[in-house]
Amino acid sequence: MTNLSVNINKVATIRNARGGNVPNVEKFALDCERFGADGITVHPRPDERHIKQNDVFALKPVLKTEFNIEGYPSEAFMDLVCKIKPAQVTLVPDAPDTVTSNHGWDVEPNIEFLTQIVDRLKEKGIRTSIFVNPDEKDILLASRTGADRVELYTEPYATMYGSDREAAVAPYVKASTVAHNCGLGVNAGHDLNLENLAFFRQRLPYLNEVSIGHALISDALYLGIEETIKQYKNCLK
Repeated sequence: MTNLSVNINKVATIRNARGGNVPNVEKFALDCERFGADGITVHPRPDERHIKQNDVFALKPVLKTEFNIEGYPSEAFMDLVCKIKPAQVTLVPDAPDTVTSNHGWDVEPNIEFLTQIVDRLKEKGIRTSIFVNPDEKDILLASRTGADRVELYTEPYATMYGSDREAAVAPYVKASTVAHNCGLGVNAGHDLNLENLAFFRQRLPYLNEVSIGHALISDALYLGIEETIKQYKNCLK
C-alpha cells in the first residue's frame, strides 16, 4: 500500500483570503487523518501566503500520522524544521516567489549544499527526501547526499497522461527502480489526481508515498473530504 499524504496548503489559502480561522487548518488536518490519510504535508513559504509558521507549530503536537514539511532549505526553514522535528522534510529548489514547485533539483551543482543540509536533518532524526526530476543521474547523485528518499516530480507525467500514458509513465518506472536499487525510498507528487493516480501506482514497482494537495482539495469541494480521501486511497491499493 502506498501512503497518501494530504497537502493542506490550499485550505490555509482559503482561510487567509478572509482572515480569522475559517476554515480551521488544524481541524481539517485532523479530519483528513480521521478519514484515512496516512500523513499531512505543509509547505510554509517565506511570505506565509498559505501555511504560516504558527500553523506548523500548532499541527505538530496534535497530528497522529506522519508530518511532512516541504521547503527550500534556507536558514529560516532549517531553524523551523529543526525545532518541529517532523517525520520527514522534503527539500525543494523553489525560489521564494515561486507559485508552486515546478522542477526538481539539479543535484550535481548543489550536491555539497544538499549533503550538508541532509546531515543537519539526520542529526535531528528527521527522514529526508529530495525533490527530483525522473532523471537517473540526479537520483544517483541524490543517494550520495545521504538522503533517505527522493520525491519524483510528476507534472510531466500528468501532462502527457491523456495522450500517451505508457510513454508518460515510462521514465518514472525506470526512476523508481533506480532509486530502489541505490537504497532510496520513492515518493511522488505534483498534479497527481483521481484520473491518473491509479495507473501511476499500478506501473511503479516501488512507491512509498504520494503527496497531493491542489487536486485533492479541489475534488473535496464537490465530493466532500471524507469521500475524496476514500477515492484517492482506493487509487493506491
